[in-house]
Amino acid sequence: MQRWEGLIEQAESARKKAYAPYSGFCVGAALLAASGRIYTGCNVENAAFSPSVCAERTAFVKAVSEGERDFEAIAIVGGNSTETPDSVCPPCGVCRQVMAEFCDPESFVVCLKDGADIKTCLLKELLPMSFGGKESFGRNE
Repeated sequence: MQRWEGLIEQAESARKKAYAPYSGFCVGAALLAASGRIYTGCNVENAAFSPSVCAERTAFVKAVSEGERDFEAIAIVGGNSTETPDSVCPPCGVCRQVMAEFCDPESFVVCLKDGADIKTCLLKELLPMSFGGKESFGRNE
């Protein structure tokens, strides 16, 4: 798991920038692109709730807006803003679908911090039988 420790550390750092005045639940993400560049994100809440954005999607939007399209892994750390996270914070369904848009479910690694340990899984394990936009709309790029 040593390979992912640096990615987890960047997710933890991004978590400190979260804007979560309503839920108090702060999440940070660090997305590793195939280019080797890392894009971080934090959750940003809004009083209207639906415009709120998850940390994972923030990282993906930053990366895609910079021209990245190939990704290897993402680390996600989250928990109550007043405590050090001590359990996994898996991505929500919307974030899983965004990952499926850009990542190979057979090889994209999701790293989740569980106290002092790091748990990893493949995207296909988090989103079985996913809806694939490109295939569903007859676009195979």
